[in-house]
Amino acid sequence: MQGDSDMKDTGIALTVIASNIGAATYLASLSIGLSSLIGAWVGSSSNNIFMSDLIYGDRRSSTISIKYISLLAFFLFAFASFIQSTRYFVHANFLMSTPHTDIPVKYVEMAVIRGSNFWSLGLRALYFATILLFWIFGPIPMLASSIFMVILLHFLDTNSTPLHQYKPPNRSLVKRVDRQIRAEARTQHWEAC
Repeated sequence: MQGDSDMKDTGIALTVIASNIGAATYLASLSIGLSSLIGAWVGSSSNNIFMSDLIYGDRRSSTISIKYISLLAFFLFAFASFIQSTRYFVHANFLMSTPHTDIPVKYVEMAVIRGSNFWSLGLRALYFATILLFWIFGPIPMLASSIFMVILLHFLDTNSTPLHQYKPPNRSLVKRVDRQIRAEARTQHWEAC
């Protein structure tokens, strides 16, 4: 997949993918850590601070359990998404760094896109878990955080600038010269034998 002329570009791409792997691993660890914390919190006692008069809304234990389980489910979903993201980024890294192969670029592209999709799913799950965290304190904080999150995601997801249509440089000349050099090297090798 890579030639000597592409070594610099490949090194930069591998560095970017390694950074994505590190970030996805960190967020997966954060998600599973928060899941463990919530699981320990739910199992610790029935006399909970969130059943006090400070909380507006329904304070029945069944409702509190539903809130905790919902929050736990989204943290676990975020964990699974970040693990899948890491898996696809590692696969792309493997495909790019395998020496002396003719792996199509489409395979690397698919692995990076799938890793990015799982990354986005994991972040969305964390965003939604933040809203569910405010739900523990009542419906009004949940409504306020939901409105804030919709506004935030609107600004993060909209793009008014058209994307640049990247066109790679023409490498046919380089490939043709490479083939000629290899053919010449083979003929000289056979003549020497």
